[in-house]
Parts: sequence; C-alpha cells; structure tokens
Amino acid sequence: MRFHYVAAQPDGKVTEDDVEASGPAEVLDFMAENGLRPISVKAIAGITEKHGWKSVLAPSINVTDKVFLCKYLALMLRVGTDLFKAIDILIADFDKPAMKALLIEIRESLSKGQPFYSTFLRYPKYFSPVFVNLVRAGEESGNLEGVFEDLSVSLAKEQKLRNQIRSAMVYPALLLCVSVIILTVLLVFALPKLAEIFTSSGIEPPTFSRVVFAVGLFLGKYIWFILPIGIGGVVFIYLFTKKTVVGHTIAMQIFNRLPVVHNVILKTALQRFAAVFSSLTRAGLPILSALEITAQAVGLRELREALLRIAREGLTKGLTIGEAFRRETFFPKTVVNLIAISEKAGHLEEILKSLADFYESEIDSGIKTLVAFLEPAMLLFIGGLIGTIAISIIIPIYQLVQQF
Repeated sequence: MRFHYVAAQPDGKVTEDDVEASGPAEVLDFMAENGLRPISVKAIAGITEKHGWKSVLAPSINVTDKVFLCKYLALMLRVGTDLFKAIDILIADFDKPAMKALLIEIRESLSKGQPFYSTFLRYPKYFSPVFVNLVRAGEESGNLEGVFEDLSVSLAKEQKLRNQIRSAMVYPALLLCVSVIILTVLLVFALPKLAEIFTSSGIEPPTFSRVVFAVGLFLGKYIWFILPIGIGGVVFIYLFTKKTVVGHTIAMQIFNRLPVVHNVILKTALQRFAAVFSSLTRAGLPILSALEITAQAVGLRELREALLRIAREGLTKGLTIGEAFRRETFFPKTVVNLIAISEKAGHLEEILKSLADFYESEIDSGIKTLVAFLEPAMLLFIGGLIGTIAISIIIPIYQLVQQF
C-alpha cells in the first residue's frame, strides 16, 4: 500500500512525503529509522494500486526487475545517455505495471527538481536502505554509473545465493512430502484393515503393535479434522517466523543450535556484511553511516548488535576501525586482523570485497555440506518410522502364521 505521512524533523521543521509499505506500522518504523516524529499517516494509492484490479494479479517488483533496472541504467549512463532519456527508454521497455509506474514516478520527480534517490526512498518495501543510500551517494558524487553497476552485480549475487539455497532444499522438501503421504496412507488405510483382520482372528497383538494400530485407527477416523489443522499449523508457523520479529528470533535461535545450519547462517551474514560495507564505503559514505546502514542489512541479530556497538561505542569515542572491531568477539580473528591491516594500508574497500567473495565460495560449500547432511538424516528418520510400522505389522502376522 501507499501512505502519505506528515512528520517533524529533529530540527522541528515539518516534512511530508509518500512511502510504500505493508501497513501503518511499517511507515512508523521507517520514520523512526530516519529520525522523524510522526504527526499523521494515511493510506493513498501506490504503485501496486494505480492499475486497478489488474494490479492485484500482477507481480510486485522483484530482484530480477531491480537487476535489470540497475544494469541498463549503468549501461546507458556509461555511453553518455541523458538520465531523462534513459528513464524514457526503460519506461517503454518494461511491461510490468509496477515497474512502469515506478519509472514514471521517477521521471515526474526529476522534472520537479527532486533528487533521483527520493522516489526509491518512498518504497522501502522494495528498495532497502542500502540501495537508497548507494544511489544517493552516487548521485551526490556524480558516479551513478558506477553505483548502478555495483548494485546490479551485488543484487545478481544475492539472487544467485537465494536460488542456491532454494534449489538445495527442493530434494529434501520433496522427500519429506512423499514420506508424509506414504506414512499417511499406511496409518490411515493399511493399518486399520490389518487391525480388523487381527481382531477377527482372535490374536492379541503385543503392546507395541497395539499402540501403532491405535494411532492408525485414530488418524483414519479423524483425518479430515487433523489434515486442515496440520496444514493450518504449518502455514501459521511459516507466517509467524517470516512476518514477525518474535517468530524470526525464535526460528534463528533454533537454527543456531544446529551446527551445520548455523555455519551457513553465520557465513551468509558475514558475506552480507563485507559486501554491503564495501559497497557503501566505495560509494563515498562516511564509515559511521556505512556501519549503521550495514547493521540493518545483515539479517543476524548478533552481528547487527556488534556493528552498532562498533559504530556507537567505538568509532564515536575516537577508536580506529581496527581497534573497534578487536573489541567484538563475534568476528573471526582473521577478519578482524584483515580489517585492521587494510585500514592502516588504506585498502579497506578492496579487502572487504575480497572477504565477500571468499565467504560467497564458503557459503556454496556450506550449502552442499548441509544438503549432504540433510538427505541421509531424513532417510534415516523416515526409514525408522516406516520400519517401526513394518515391525508392528510383521509381529502379529508371525503370531497368526504360528497358529496354523
């Protein structure tokens, strides 16, 4: 949704603007992050509402759209195309209504003399503070071409990483779904029939078999109540962990207790830190601002808190970057030493970029290790369940055969 807000700046001046957000709470968070005191917030039509009912079915702005936008803006600016003309070309090229509406709004803002980054700032749902601040720094330094080139590369890498993780999870997820179906068929349809046969033959199955049969009979009787509750529970857990801070924190605490998963999460956060911090400093942002923006982008609470302490309790008190990083136990010693040495040598941006590339390769191997661990673990778990059901069936059958 699109919202119009009125707020007071730290100096007391009143400002107003439009912003894209999922709800009023997100607008308030946005204002708090930018040091604004809210006066009023009201919903208006945004880029997802401008095209009527068709926009409900139209996909929103995704990473692929942003990569295309950044790459082609960088190319057109490199060959000397005027920014207005470049925007007009992209408006003609984009078929997606949301992107076309965004580009039209950018052109309108530019024609009114507003900064280029201001339109992106209105849509925090689609454009992160990292994206906005990089564009702002590029615009102020006259290096929009370089900034958009860096953004296209970093967004493409981010998309590649997400696709890697999703692809790695496809087989385990498929295996889990098939196993659930097989177990459901066995418990709901096969076991009740076998239980009837054993009951009619007068055999008293052992306690172990009776428990398994009781579970099967219960599921068979109440399956149409249990199934929607189970699906609803899965959907609720997914939304709770995805959409709420509390749920996300609980999920991260659980994942961090799993060594293989924790390893991938840690390396992903460190790669994100190195890549974002490198891009922001290379674009010309002050170190303090770059650290605070990076802290909001890393996605791992421990790393975010460490970066904020470095910025607010280290650099603001006169410590060097290396000294501030040495005070934090979160970072590997190798990373801390490289940052301290590169700061003295004046090559901080290059070392951070190299660290980002290094952790990118480490994430790839970590994902492969995770998949190599998950597949046999799931097979053992599922095999154990099916084996338990099989044993509960075989024992009474053996007793039945012995009677003849």
